[in-house]
Amino acid sequence: MSTTTTTTAPASAVPMRNPKDSMKSTWTDDRSQWNIFHYAITILGISLGDYNKNAPKHAKTDRMPHLGQFYQNRWIFVHAVWPIILHKIYVAYTGTNLSILGAFGLYAIAFKLNGVAVIRQMRSLSQKHGFLDGDKHDRDGVPDHSVIKVLTSLIFTLTLRPFMALMFAWDADAPIGPSWWLPLEIGLYSVVLDFWFYWYHRLMHANDGLWKFHRTHHLTKHPNPLLTLYADGEQEFFDIVGIPLLTWVSLKAMGLPMGYYDWWMCYQWVVWSELWGHSGIRVHMTTPTPFAPILRFFDAELTVEDHDLHHRKGWKKSHNYGKQTRLWDRVFGTCHERYECLPENIDYEHPISVPMFP
Repeated sequence: MSTTTTTTAPASAVPMRNPKDSMKSTWTDDRSQWNIFHYAITILGISLGDYNKNAPKHAKTDRMPHLGQFYQNRWIFVHAVWPIILHKIYVAYTGTNLSILGAFGLYAIAFKLNGVAVIRQMRSLSQKHGFLDGDKHDRDGVPDHSVIKVLTSLIFTLTLRPFMALMFAWDADAPIGPSWWLPLEIGLYSVVLDFWFYWYHRLMHANDGLWKFHRTHHLTKHPNPLLTLYADGEQEFFDIVGIPLLTWVSLKAMGLPMGYYDWWMCYQWVVWSELWGHSGIRVHMTTPTPFAPILRFFDAELTVEDHDLHHRKGWKKSHNYGKQTRLWDRVFGTCHERYECLPENIDYEHPISVPMFP
């Protein structure tokens, strides 16, 4: 008669999970954890602790409201143009232009206020319309260990982007305001930026050496807008500096003016799309762009669900790499099927609008 002996490995031999891989988020319900950063997120009205509370739950076959291009473009334009109007008033009153430092102060503050406004608006819409995959899973919160990092990343992003535009495109003698080329520039900016982003993003997944910088961002399977910025520093640098700079250089090489004010306006469309893409809100909207009819013809418009599925269904091997369009995913064969944003699910008869000031 044989005896089988089972040997249990000592606890020290069992690999420990990195605590920073945890997506546990309890801080919104436990103020004993709070510091100035937690209070700042709450005071700004971008705390997403109640993101899942009272949000309706929908089956995947339920009809979905439609948010059209007009309301999105109107919202973005109004919020993009107000600092330019203030700038023109200042010049008309003083007779002198802002210094580059003064321009940085104005537009850096405006960038932050606009970013906060988008997130606040999404928080309101989410409570009316619920979330994608909401019948199966709540949205992830900001992890307890990363509240400071998420807020500082938000500040860093909304500071460095206008700073970079000033460094490369500021001309104190140029007329204040965008050029007549702006509609074409906005359309091309999203397509060209997405080309560079597509390949950078795809390589981050395919290459082991790059994946280690991107995997943190994929710890969230059901992201919320604040987790747009949940990433390692190396990825943040390329997202904030590398890809926008490549895009600006590309459009300049095409002969487009891409002056400071044009670049500023393009940024506002990009930020809108980036935050919406991580919102998970169960609304059918396609990324706003003057090229919408062309993209629609090629079935290359991006919906909220597309990037949501990139997180939910992907890890190192993924799909839906584009973040402004689905054009390059369509061209290179990396589109993923949709589950909820299907033609038969969209309620085009009762479109919704976007409140200008949530």
